[in-house]
Amino acid sequence: MAVRRQGVRVVASLQRPARLRRGDRVAVVAPSGPVDERRLERGCEALRRFGLEVVLGEHALDQRGFLAGTDEDRAADLQKAWLDDSVRAVVCARGGYGAMRVLDHLDWTAMAGAEPKVFLGSSDITALHLAFQHHLGLATLFGPMPAGFALGTGQLDQASITHLTRTLFTPGDVREIVVPHAEVLVPGRASGMLVGGNLALLAACVGAPELRPAEGAIVLLEDVNEAPYRIDRMLTQLLRAGWFAGVAAIVAGTWVDCGEGVSEVLLDRLGPLGVPIVNGFDFGHGRRQLTMPLGVVAELDAEARKLVLGEPALA
Repeated sequence: MAVRRQGVRVVASLQRPARLRRGDRVAVVAPSGPVDERRLERGCEALRRFGLEVVLGEHALDQRGFLAGTDEDRAADLQKAWLDDSVRAVVCARGGYGAMRVLDHLDWTAMAGAEPKVFLGSSDITALHLAFQHHLGLATLFGPMPAGFALGTGQLDQASITHLTRTLFTPGDVREIVVPHAEVLVPGRASGMLVGGNLALLAACVGAPELRPAEGAIVLLEDVNEAPYRIDRMLTQLLRAGWFAGVAAIVAGTWVDCGEGVSEVLLDRLGPLGVPIVNGFDFGHGRRQLTMPLGVVAELDAEARKLVLGEPALA
């Protein structure tokens, strides 16, 4: 959040929920696409090994075409979990498509009155991250999901599991995120609030109230199964909508199954912004999925391939 004090622009993190403790109850809900039961159980077992008590949303295994049940039921599971004082975190089972459709079925006033808690998900869940930031002023976590490809199939690498558990339980231990093999497209240093997520969802949210301007922010971007020309089109849409105006820096994650030439597209479309840009920062899809906080202020040192959080992701 940016405020002005005596003409000086000051950036502060959004409200951060409390870190988790062993034995805490977490609710797993499915606000997007249908969930594979075997993947979900494998992912939930991983959460249990972390020392968490896992409860499933009533409709977590529903299926209605390409959605995990009706919009109303998916929203009801999410809202019920958020309003349950015994639940310390809400974890999205997987992405796919459908999170945008639940936004207008949630009672944001009631949810704003609940105790803030950890919210974790990625990919299509970007729409909900934007909404939690807009309606609740809450920092959230963009990271692995229990029925997602990597965690739900046992293919998530140990570095990602360690990063996730430290972020959840001892967030002070992961104030510095370094990816030595990341590609420096534009060198430089910058600081700002971490915003963004999945590129396709960000582009799809243009015109919606939840997509706030990225002025002064460090933007995170990633995607999967999108050809370079489609990535170009989505970036161009966001550029023409003015979303990147005044951005501080760009940190791109992984582009799984997106083909060759993504770096060239990023440099061509975003390079003229004149801000630091790095690519391949190991968040998004794939075997390595670092957990990235959204709504927390950080500093990027592009040449060092390093993000330093101004404060822990969770309080």
